[in-house]
Amino acid sequence: MKLPCLALACWLLAGFVVVAHADDLVQPIQIRILDARTKQLVAARVYIQHSDGRWFFPKSKSPDGTAIPYQRQRPEKIEEMHSTVSADPFEAQLPVGRYTITVERGKEYLTKSVSFEIPAKGNVANLDVEISRWIHMAELGWFSGDTHLHRELSEMPNLVLAEDLNVCFPLSHWITSADVDPVSGNRIKSGPDKSAAVHPEVISVDPTHLIYPLNTEYEIFTVGGKSHTLGAFVVIGHKTPFNIKVPSVKPAAEWAHREGGLIDLEKHSWPWSLAIVPIMQVDLFELANNHCWRTEFAFRQWTIDAAGDYMRLEKETAGLTEWGWIDFGFQTYYALLNCGFRLQPTAGTGSGVHPVPVGFGRVYVQVDGGFTYEKWFQGLRSGRSFVTTGPMLFTTVNEQPPGHVFQNAKPGTPYRVQGHIESTHRVSLVEIVVNGEVVKTIEPKSVANPTTSLKSTFDETVSVPGSGWIAVRCFEDLPRKRARFAHSSPVHIEVKDQPVAPRRAEIDYIIRRVKEEIARNKSLLSPEAVAEFEKSLKIYEEIAKRAR
Repeated sequence: MKLPCLALACWLLAGFVVVAHADDLVQPIQIRILDARTKQLVAARVYIQHSDGRWFFPKSKSPDGTAIPYQRQRPEKIEEMHSTVSADPFEAQLPVGRYTITVERGKEYLTKSVSFEIPAKGNVANLDVEISRWIHMAELGWFSGDTHLHRELSEMPNLVLAEDLNVCFPLSHWITSADVDPVSGNRIKSGPDKSAAVHPEVISVDPTHLIYPLNTEYEIFTVGGKSHTLGAFVVIGHKTPFNIKVPSVKPAAEWAHREGGLIDLEKHSWPWSLAIVPIMQVDLFELANNHCWRTEFAFRQWTIDAAGDYMRLEKETAGLTEWGWIDFGFQTYYALLNCGFRLQPTAGTGSGVHPVPVGFGRVYVQVDGGFTYEKWFQGLRSGRSFVTTGPMLFTTVNEQPPGHVFQNAKPGTPYRVQGHIESTHRVSLVEIVVNGEVVKTIEPKSVANPTTSLKSTFDETVSVPGSGWIAVRCFEDLPRKRARFAHSSPVHIEVKDQPVAPRRAEIDYIIRRVKEEIARNKSLLSPEAVAEFEKSLKIYEEIAKRAR
């Protein structure tokens, strides 16, 4: 969920933190972030906090270096206060006192925290912080991406290196009203890089860190000048700016696919989410979306009434738990897969709006024979991937990778699901999901690796009664019930003349949601837009005839 202009402005002001008291004695400290193995300077994300809770933001010491502050705070005291620094020395001006500096770099380095003191008298020693890589996914042929970003293009070279993110898609166009198109009503106007046209060309920061700059989000909160929420979708990788309005949504979908772009559902619980899937032929589903944060989970009540009773989501007095929200997304995704819509999982942080670092949730795509943007994008499209907010999940089904399609399969054929997980925290649970149901639950034994990571293996056999799909998911054992997970893309099983079928509860839930959307919009949207929702309803009602 993102906020309309006024609410967003108030939020950003609320997130501003006073760096220092005017009467504090301030001293400079120079800091370097080093790779523990190579002893080379590396870019990273840095948190500097005084013992009294104040946050501080450094500046680069190099003329060519960068240090980008990021300050976002929710009313619930949920905050993200960091700087992303280039691979250069940087300096912080700090009042006297005790501090903690915490350094992170994406998902593949261990977090490092160091305490230090700024004395009232005397010189302040320079500080070197060494961080250790616990896994090198690129060397294993896996490259990470974030498909939903609200950060300025000028910031992205710093960010992809500081977060070790291989491919990113910052939004160049974003609208929040059905009354304008993304060209005439673009909300992304600030900053020196917004005055010129964005070109549909890959920007190479270095050979393994790339930016594709032309990406669009339709996020509709206003229709006909009145407040009316429909929802959002993101288009990545297209070639020309969209100059058409939504709804209706089919013309935008046709434009996206004609130009080789991918349509990302963004979040599962927007009012129109389920209604637009059949019409738009949506490509991607954010299993890790922009409500999955490094800090505490916040949106406990948002769209909670949209959930299906059959889902039995985990709740507390305040509303959904973090796991309840994630499970809501998982079960919605499974229902769509069971209807025959082969959406591929992805991850998008929405960083730039919410208190979350770039790439906190990310999708890893397997690329063979050398990394290129084109290979990565095709791998995302075909599901050679997994999504993670923590652990690294490697899995095969009958020795085939995620995204594989077993054609002309026989009912009841056994499938061997093998793999391993590498993580920095103990993996408490591995689950094999067949057609939306957990059919195997494994409590793995973790073995320590020399890199201080943990490795958990699994090797199970499952059967699929007809057409369907198999996926694997796993969860880390973290304090305070934090839900860190990884989820593979599914493999698909095709049995001749037996299309995959939803469970009755799933399709009844989807049909109810679409009917509600038709009734809610009939007097507000154009006849063409309502007709699209009605067409979706007919498609789902036809699918319901084969429900199990």
